[in-house]
Amino acid sequence: MTNSDTVSPTDFIREIIDADLAAGKNDGRVATRFPPEPNGYIHIGHAKSICLNFGIAAQYGGTCNLRFDDTDPSGESLEYVESIIDNIRWLGFDWEDRQFFASDYFERLYQFAVRLIEAGKAYVCDLSADEIREYRGTFTEPGKDSPCRNRSVEENLDLFRRMRDGEFEDGSHVLRAKIDMASPNIVMRDPVIYRIKREPHYRTGNTWVIYPMYDFAHCLSDAIEGITHSICTLEFENNRPLYDWILDQLLEGDRPRQIEFARLNLSYTVLSKRVLIELVREGYVEGWDDPRMPTVAGMKRRGYPAGAIREFCAQIGVAKNDNLIDVALLEHCVREELNEKAPRAMAVLRPLKVVIDNYPEDVTEEFECANHPQNPEMGTRMLPFSREIYIERDDFQEDPPGKYKRLAPGREVRLRNAYVITYESMVKDEKTGEVVELHCSYDPETKNAPPADGRKIKGVIHWLSARHAIPAEVRLYDRLFQVPNPAAGDDDFTRSLNPESLETLKNCFVEPALRDATPGSRCQFERLGYFCVDSRDSAPDRPVFNRVVALRDTWGKMSDKG
Repeated sequence: MTNSDTVSPTDFIREIIDADLAAGKNDGRVATRFPPEPNGYIHIGHAKSICLNFGIAAQYGGTCNLRFDDTDPSGESLEYVESIIDNIRWLGFDWEDRQFFASDYFERLYQFAVRLIEAGKAYVCDLSADEIREYRGTFTEPGKDSPCRNRSVEENLDLFRRMRDGEFEDGSHVLRAKIDMASPNIVMRDPVIYRIKREPHYRTGNTWVIYPMYDFAHCLSDAIEGITHSICTLEFENNRPLYDWILDQLLEGDRPRQIEFARLNLSYTVLSKRVLIELVREGYVEGWDDPRMPTVAGMKRRGYPAGAIREFCAQIGVAKNDNLIDVALLEHCVREELNEKAPRAMAVLRPLKVVIDNYPEDVTEEFECANHPQNPEMGTRMLPFSREIYIERDDFQEDPPGKYKRLAPGREVRLRNAYVITYESMVKDEKTGEVVELHCSYDPETKNAPPADGRKIKGVIHWLSARHAIPAEVRLYDRLFQVPNPAAGDDDFTRSLNPESLETLKNCFVEPALRDATPGSRCQFERLGYFCVDSRDSAPDRPVFNRVVALRDTWGKMSDKG
């Protein structure tokens, strides 16, 4: 269990809740909600909000609802609903029987709108979207009243009913709140609260042709569910007066309180839903669960542990002002958890064959290897050894630099958990000059023991028995964007894409114990990094491994292992 799971945090939001409880508000209840719109997959920014809302509910012995704010049928789908449910559960949170949809409340929201009209607080407007924008004014100039603003209650009720009945075309009429066209807050200048939209809803079908705007539906959905603290990101700060105004007109007594916090901005990452949708639609990534995506589904498939994401959200805390969080902190949290929990394994990503000339051809040995050097309770496994082995191609250099500690002409290295071998000769491709095979000798007295003559062996490398190695595909994922703050650039985000965000290695080998590794399982390939069995493409006879994170905090390149 991480520190964030055991220590109750404090921040300005919790201070507000403490003050409300001390004042006796809401009969001592604390009720939060996570309200995603089902028009995409949730990402790491949503994970921060999920951890905050469910964490507050748990800390105060309250409740947290899952509510889908599905008020715009464009782009909403059951696929997104199911993915959101699956990803929140995977993150480790449970809303019990409190799963709701704003679409559950469409009739009640319609009746709330009728009550506003009856109170003279809303009117049907015939202006086009462009005209409404023109009439609204600017930050320095007040808006102008719509010609429709002084319609009678009776006329507005009739027009609104006819909007619902489908009598009018899309965009020809809207329902607007009657507030103040001279308000210094443009949001309060008679905002649209209902519009006509002839588009089937994924839950209600063609029952409705008018839909409430988010600002109208959200606050009332909170109130219907008895939410006490409506926690949202800073972009809704200017909308808080509208949130409160709507509730003031329609409700009495304790009402939900909106509190804003800084959204997550992560370096080398874009969290704009518009950009994420375009990345998927235009094929820059393989889908919403592409391991390069900042979606929870992508991080899960890549191999990020849910606990590491929760720990990251706990470490960044809750702020009032926007700032840019270094993605290295997220990678650090992942690395820390995997270092403790991931079993070790041998893999060779860029194989170079080594023939040990003085080792018997018909002999196979087995070496007992610890599954985790610091956690003996994780047990051991047997690793076969034979005359022909594979090593990493960059563990041999024909003309090495001075501090190079691995295999080279005139040098010897230890094979981890096995023998010391000494270079003898090499075989090169006649056309390319590339080294294709090494010949070495081994010292049989060095089986998991130092040389008898006391000489120091400076280098230790990993290896696999060529006869027993399992073919595998390995995908080396790196950051999708190559600039620290791609969201701050021009509108063409493609200029910032990292062309080396994925390197696929087809001719890799892993140890026999990984032949039937379970999709989603993680391990550390010794000296190479942490890897996860791909949940989509891996097969029993041809496993596919995704690199989760490197062993060290590097910019996506394997560090010098010498």
